[in-house]
Amino acid sequence: MVKYFENSFVFQFKWDQVVQGFWQRYPNPESNHVLSEDTVFREVRGNMLFSKRLLTKTNRVPKWGERFVGNRVVRIIEESIIDPKKKIMVTYTRNIGYTKVMSVVEKVVYQESKENPQWTVANRSAWVDSQVYGFRSAIEAFGMERLRKNCRKMNSGFDYILKTLFARNLPLANGVGNNGSANEGTAKIGSFQDDRKARLKDAARETAKKAAELAKSKARPVYAQCQPGDPS
Repeated sequence: MVKYFENSFVFQFKWDQVVQGFWQRYPNPESNHVLSEDTVFREVRGNMLFSKRLLTKTNRVPKWGERFVGNRVVRIIEESIIDPKKKIMVTYTRNIGYTKVMSVVEKVVYQESKENPQWTVANRSAWVDSQVYGFRSAIEAFGMERLRKNCRKMNSGFDYILKTLFARNLPLANGVGNNGSANEGTAKIGSFQDDRKARLKDAARETAKKAAELAKSKARPVYAQCQPGDPS
């Protein structure tokens, strides 16, 4: 049975600021699992912007889940629609690897808060599904719990980026002052970028190593059959 999750979060920033920050939200202190992001499609239709991006993330799994997932790197498709007239942005994300083990589809709607037009509300809906017979319920429960934890981290990390980008418009009470702290925040983002590059290299090495091991394991039976004197 597909599990469903809902969450709302209020960013104390204008809608246009949130939209600007959306494209710059990685890296941040809470996004160590995000390795890369690439725009694969972007088009303006009428007054709306349609985009599609490919995100690469690390995929930590518990010990019992290692039997189902060999590579700990997963790719995510992120699609978005922005309507500047209605001031609404809708994003859709879904994983394109290990979908039979666990499929996560997420929708987020960003729009002005009805209580305060200077704020933006993000309404998140997500669906978790698994097709692994005998483990479906456990995998879905694990995916739902991870989603809850990641949701808090995503909101916190995005909020950090918004405070860094628009620090001059914020009071000191928000934790990011007006006296040069924006530059400090930019320096921190630079360090996050360097760290992400290093992790991406590590992930590439791990993938190459596993590919080599797989090739060797498949080659061994063939080698064993081709001994000296064997006509094959």
